[in-house]
Amino acid sequence: MTGVPASAAGGPSGARRATGPASGGMTPTSGRALAREARDTAPGASGGGPARREAAGPVSADALPQDGVTAPAASSSPGTGDAQGGSTRAPRGGKIAAAAVDQASVWNIANLLTMLRLLLVPAFVMLMLADGGYDPAWRSLAWAAFAVAMITDLFDGHLARTYNLVTDFGKIADPIADKAIMGAALICLSALGDLPWWVTGVILGRELGITLLRFLVIRYGVIPASRGGKLKTLTQGVAVGMYVLALTGWLATLRWWVMAAAVVLTVATGLDYVKQAIVLRRQGMAERKAALEETEA
Repeated sequence: MTGVPASAAGGPSGARRATGPASGGMTPTSGRALAREARDTAPGASGGGPARREAAGPVSADALPQDGVTAPAASSSPGTGDAQGGSTRAPRGGKIAAAAVDQASVWNIANLLTMLRLLLVPAFVMLMLADGGYDPAWRSLAWAAFAVAMITDLFDGHLARTYNLVTDFGKIADPIADKAIMGAALICLSALGDLPWWVTGVILGRELGITLLRFLVIRYGVIPASRGGKLKTLTQGVAVGMYVLALTGWLATLRWWVMAAAVVLTVATGLDYVKQAIVLRRQGMAERKAALEETEA
């Protein structure tokens, strides 16, 4: 037994001591360091080394398989397509954002029509009073300006409601433009002696009074436009347009009856609006009183 080395006879502990330095002098600490370095440089499932980080930069995440999962499976979860920019819904989002900008902008088609109607008011007055106000040619041009203004009144509100182009400017400017063109036409006709002043007073008094009434009861709600009110507006436009034209004979008699119908509708719808305003105010006050009693209880 004297010829056997001590390391060979030392059992398992001796074997471990013998295999340690035999690997080129690498200690356990240095082995763990090398293992960490290998993981850092490896692009595998557990490594996050340079190869993987460089691939994640210029190349899209949808184009590379990650953690053994293909690109379609990686984007199958809800919302991942939008986050990675690979979804086909991205253009739709751009359209929605653009639509929001259009809605917030004052320069939309509905407001442009309202602005055109406001600009037509002084143009109509100048054409109506040109050459003493009795020249058929100038009166025809004035009628054309009035007709354009009334037609744009029909379209701007419809466009604003249909395409969600309602703005604060439109809410204020649209009723002003309506009253301005109608008021200018009535005052010019009365000043020229073509229409009695009491007719102008009744129509303008009703329009201004109902507008003021709407503002007074707006805290309780909004008075909706009725079919009678729309019919009144149409009849007024036709009647005033016929008076703007230099009509004679049976057409002059017909316009008198149309204007009479417009006055009747003006008064009737005005009384109906007053009734609606009273009912709306009573309902609003009753609801407020009930809410106050409920909070106190």
